[in-house]
Amino acid sequence: MNLEYFIAKRLITAKDYKSSISAPIIKIAISAIAIGMVMMIVSVATGIGLQQKIREKISAFNGHISISNYDSNQSEVTLVPISKKQNFYPKFNTVEGIKHIQAIASKAGIIRTENAFEGIVFKGVGSDYKWDNIKEYLVEGKLPDFSKKLNEDVVLSQFLANRLKLKVGDAFNTFFMKEGQNKLPNIRRFKIVGIFNSGFQEFDATYVLGDIRHMQRINKWKADQVGAFEVFVDDFDNIKSVGEEVYQQTGSTLDTKTIIEKYNYIFEWLQLFDFNIIVILIVMILVATINMVVALLVLILERTQMIGILKALGANNWSIRKIFLYNASYLIVRGLFWGNLIGIAILLLQKYFGIVKLNPENYYVDQAPVYLNWGYILLLNGLTISVCFLVLLIPSYIITKISPVKAIRFD
Repeated sequence: MNLEYFIAKRLITAKDYKSSISAPIIKIAISAIAIGMVMMIVSVATGIGLQQKIREKISAFNGHISISNYDSNQSEVTLVPISKKQNFYPKFNTVEGIKHIQAIASKAGIIRTENAFEGIVFKGVGSDYKWDNIKEYLVEGKLPDFSKKLNEDVVLSQFLANRLKLKVGDAFNTFFMKEGQNKLPNIRRFKIVGIFNSGFQEFDATYVLGDIRHMQRINKWKADQVGAFEVFVDDFDNIKSVGEEVYQQTGSTLDTKTIIEKYNYIFEWLQLFDFNIIVILIVMILVATINMVVALLVLILERTQMIGILKALGANNWSIRKIFLYNASYLIVRGLFWGNLIGIAILLLQKYFGIVKLNPENYYVDQAPVYLNWGYILLLNGLTISVCFLVLLIPSYIITKISPVKAIRFD
């Protein structure tokens, strides 16, 4: 055992590689593992990060589950009101996994200024609105307060503000059409107190957030009537099961829909990232494994005489195989060290400095988001070590076929 350990220690000494024939191949194997780990860490972190960021943006403006009346209207505007006197409001205690529920009312309108006009959806919210979801996207001004008396404060997107040439503190007129023909529109004047930029153009080009009481007055609704309810869940992974329970716990006149159903085209696109990540992981581990197999074969061939001497001294095949597997494990760990170091450094640079920019029209975000989690990094390292080590058992089997007599005479 002492002889075995001594030889193994000699084999993993870097000085031996510098003068050996296998030195370039070993360096390539270490580099392949390092590059593969960098690619895996970055692809998983950015893939999951992009999925989470887009989900957060969609839920910030829509909630995770919406509850509304059954009607033929498929737009963002609800025509038929719902009473706030529901057994699930203001606390949805009958279903586990729900952390918040809020009432909203939306209506289409047109913002008119001296030089431009834009079609918008005015989303009326109340004192129960969860502003934390919008706060991180606020770029100017402040968030309005609708907990007291009715006011004209609104928050709109930077996209709309630029197109309409408006800024914080400006006031503008909004025209809301009445139901029926030959009816003059309702005109409301609002004041901008905050500007947000979510990078999600579908929302930035549409929503203006204001007091729900304006919508109730325009629609001639009662104070306890709203357009819909938005429900937020604790864990997005459980949204489907929670959505089914919410459907069962609401009345037969109410419809429920998750954001996955509402924006299915976006979530189907996001699912492609899972497939891409799996492909990258398979390819990178395969490349790293092939390089390690080649490196191990070269080491075995280069040390054929040593193998013959060890067998002549009485060492069994498994003991000699372990020497080379120890050596291969050292190379794998060395490659993983540099791969983790470089990969994590790249992620930290992207997370805090946003070096890689994306087109928000295509990716719904303006920079590549990063999800840095030590759990998946350790899992990737463990997976790489396990797969490489198991595969390396195959080429190490060649040692059992080497004859001591022929090996000692091998040149």
